[in-house]
Amino acid sequence: MAAPSTLHPSSTPHATERSPLLDHESSNVIEDVETRIPRNHSDVTLAQSPGTLKLLLIMSSCWFGCFLAALDSTIVATLGAPIATSFQSFTLLSWIAASYLIANAAFTPLSGKLTDIFGRRAGLISCNALFFTGNLICGLAKTPEVMIFGRVIQGLGGGGINSISTFIASDLIPLRQRGLWQGIGNLCWGLGSGLGGVYGGWINDLMGWRWAFLIQCPCIAISAVLVFFNVHIPVKEKDVSRIKRVDFLGSFLLVASLVLLLMGLNSGGNTVPWSHPLVISSIIASVVTLCIFVYVEDQVAPEPIIPVRLLLNRTVAAACLTNWFQSMAQYGILYYVPIYFQVNGMSATRAGARLVPQAFGTAIGGMLAGYGMRITGRYYALMMSSEASRLMALILIAVTLVPGSPMWPPFIYLFITGTSYTVMLVITLLALIAAVDHEHQAVITSASYACRATGSTIGITIASAVFQNILKSELWRTFGDQPGAADEIGRIRDSVDEIKSLPIGWYPGVLDSYVTAFRSVWWTCAGLAVLGMVSSAFMREHKLHATLERK
Repeated sequence: MAAPSTLHPSSTPHATERSPLLDHESSNVIEDVETRIPRNHSDVTLAQSPGTLKLLLIMSSCWFGCFLAALDSTIVATLGAPIATSFQSFTLLSWIAASYLIANAAFTPLSGKLTDIFGRRAGLISCNALFFTGNLICGLAKTPEVMIFGRVIQGLGGGGINSISTFIASDLIPLRQRGLWQGIGNLCWGLGSGLGGVYGGWINDLMGWRWAFLIQCPCIAISAVLVFFNVHIPVKEKDVSRIKRVDFLGSFLLVASLVLLLMGLNSGGNTVPWSHPLVISSIIASVVTLCIFVYVEDQVAPEPIIPVRLLLNRTVAAACLTNWFQSMAQYGILYYVPIYFQVNGMSATRAGARLVPQAFGTAIGGMLAGYGMRITGRYYALMMSSEASRLMALILIAVTLVPGSPMWPPFIYLFITGTSYTVMLVITLLALIAAVDHEHQAVITSASYACRATGSTIGITIASAVFQNILKSELWRTFGDQPGAADEIGRIRDSVDEIKSLPIGWYPGVLDSYVTAFRSVWWTCAGLAVLGMVSSAFMREHKLHATLERK
């Protein structure tokens, strides 16, 4: 039975224990019984499902913050070059992007258990406060270090807003209807994610990059007010002493592993040779720290942020890996497509506008997936067809995106990548939740967001390493024997604006070097998408129940 709640129960009758999920349900819906987590609802407090209008009000209050957080996750896609140029360090781009995503990865797994203890509303308001503070710091930053610190604070708040909003949806919406509601949520997230580059470029050209962060602060305050008045979810665990069981050590180890990996990949072939002790020691330390993290999660943490035993479930492991690899591919494309167009002479606004089709695709992909799953109760076939179309679009980007090519094909390809990405996000999240018991929903949702955040971070880092190393190699191969080559190549790699003031005769060679570097990034992202598609093939079909009680 659901615990009493201030929320009004839905007037829609629930299916009984004996009524079928689908009238045409057949035996080929696999339950994965041998690895399924045991069902035990005795210790879980379930909120009652509210009426549609009340639910819309609650979720809209959450989704407004999700839109702003998504906007910030991609805003440096077009602001990265101006910010890096402002601080005279183009290699700063990956740190500006990754610091936000690493903070996401750090806090997202903790947010489930913390909000179980202190409440969803308190957690969501606190995350809005962090998000506000981070934007303020970024807007006022005078040094790269302060800028990165501000991005970390933003990431803590933004990651919490996204994950806690998803927990609230899990608390209130049955799985069978969840796909459609998650699709609406992804519509907000997709619009924010897709429009981040457009918004950042437009504000940069109009007022300067700092205002892109500062203008968000009043909107974030409104988000916090909406949550305060509209979100009232029963606290699941009222014993505050349970905070001792929160896996802070695991979160620290995960972040340490990511930072060490980022340090090694960013330095290798860029500031120091790949054989340099800094690179080797950073990567080795990252692997060792990751191994310690796995040990802590399996043997030490009383309530791990990523319970290793859940990963023994085939669907859970496959969905997490799919999310991980596809997020790598998505963010590699997302951050380097605008830079490609800026190198080809477009303003930040026009370069950001090239991401609009991806924004629309990202917005409607979740809705399509949610509606499809609500109608059919199934997701595997939709997942595989979406992954195949995504891979084809990435290959076409790698083959056709060159100077002088028609401008309209990339719009189609980016639309497909955006659509298929959110289809993947909705399906993997629903598959994860369906594969585990209700009491594991928050932690498995956190694991899903952690995979997205770590995948995004590693994807940008890999794309940056590939881009910088290929660009450096091509520039030295072409201009290494020219007078003053070292200084000029350094300036080209530190500022995209340097292409406007190159020495006579350098432009064609520099442009060719950039194109080769970009194409290497596109093919790398396509390779990551292949790994994601292979991972998704191992997912199994689970029932999407029609009630919160999973009857």
